[in-house]
Amino acid sequence: MEMVQTGSRPLTRAALAGRRRVLDDGRSVSRKELSAAAREAAKALDLRAALRVVLSELAAVWGEQAWARPIVWPSNEHLVSRTGLSERAVRYALRDLVAMELITPKDSANGKRYAIRAPDGTIVDAFGFDLTPVYARRGKWAAMIKARADRQERRKRAFDLLTIHRRAVAEALHALGLRYPETPIADLTAAQASLESTTPGRRGSGDPEILLEAWAELRHMVEERFYTAGDDGRNCRHIETDNGSPSESWSKGSPGPVGAVRPIERPALGPQPALVAAACPVVRDLVRGELREEHDILDAGRQLRASIGAHQSAWAEACRILGPLQAAVLVLIVAQLHDDDVTSGQDRIRNPGGYFRRLVRLTGEGRYNPEAELLAMRRRRLT
Repeated sequence: MEMVQTGSRPLTRAALAGRRRVLDDGRSVSRKELSAAAREAAKALDLRAALRVVLSELAAVWGEQAWARPIVWPSNEHLVSRTGLSERAVRYALRDLVAMELITPKDSANGKRYAIRAPDGTIVDAFGFDLTPVYARRGKWAAMIKARADRQERRKRAFDLLTIHRRAVAEALHALGLRYPETPIADLTAAQASLESTTPGRRGSGDPEILLEAWAELRHMVEERFYTAGDDGRNCRHIETDNGSPSESWSKGSPGPVGAVRPIERPALGPQPALVAAACPVVRDLVRGELREEHDILDAGRQLRASIGAHQSAWAEACRILGPLQAAVLVLIVAQLHDDDVTSGQDRIRNPGGYFRRLVRLTGEGRYNPEAELLAMRRRRLT
């Protein structure tokens, strides 16, 4: 007849794996170090609440003996009183911690947990739970935490790019329908609707990087069709044909040669295109063409307005307060400052669209000088 000891624990691979974990020779572990390792393990493995509190309490009762393995022997009653869990919940938590190779049991003959004392009362050994695994794997916990943070940062940046592409597509389609109604866009709107239906939300569990390339390709297609419609098949720069705007360089109905502007139509001169191009090199990466003339600045500002997340109402307000040219200059300034902010990792401009609206109002009140800002930005790039 096979004899089964009272309180015996079934042997598992996890328990054996835990016994193989060892500390460095001569290494002693303080209670503070053990508790820190327990917290990192809980964070790295995303432990549920019951496992967190039980593991934390096991680390907290470590007596900092000069042993090769940190062994603790709290009773279930003690863990119940300290954690507020039921006795059954404590038992399940201990079982799961062993299975996850965070602790390993060191059982006595009768399965009880207790300390072994020398004749003088000094504790020389104990039966209970060995916390060596959770401490020995602290390097792994740190690596897992960093990998999770990196994944979250990549996910955030992917969603940011996704939002920029979606806004740019919507803005370009709106502009196509408004300015070039004869241009067919049914295929583009159908592709947009299809992508919108499958694009995950920030609070969901979907992966934004899966659709990032598709949105970028759709944006390229929409902007290419807009560019082609504006160019009207000619291999030359598109000239705006909107009449009545007081800040346009010229219109078909205006007298004089191209580039001649009546003084009454321009309340103030904007910064030179060469200064804007030198101060805002990001424009070359985001917009086709160079900034050689003022209408280039205006075209670039209109294209990048959606890219910085500025609403159409913010653009209308900027044009009303400052005129379209100055509004476009502020768009390019915000785009460059935001790109510098992201590149440096400082993450100070979290809402570029709101930042643009604030600069518009400060400029209108005379408390912000865009040209002085451009000079400072160019100087920083030259030094």
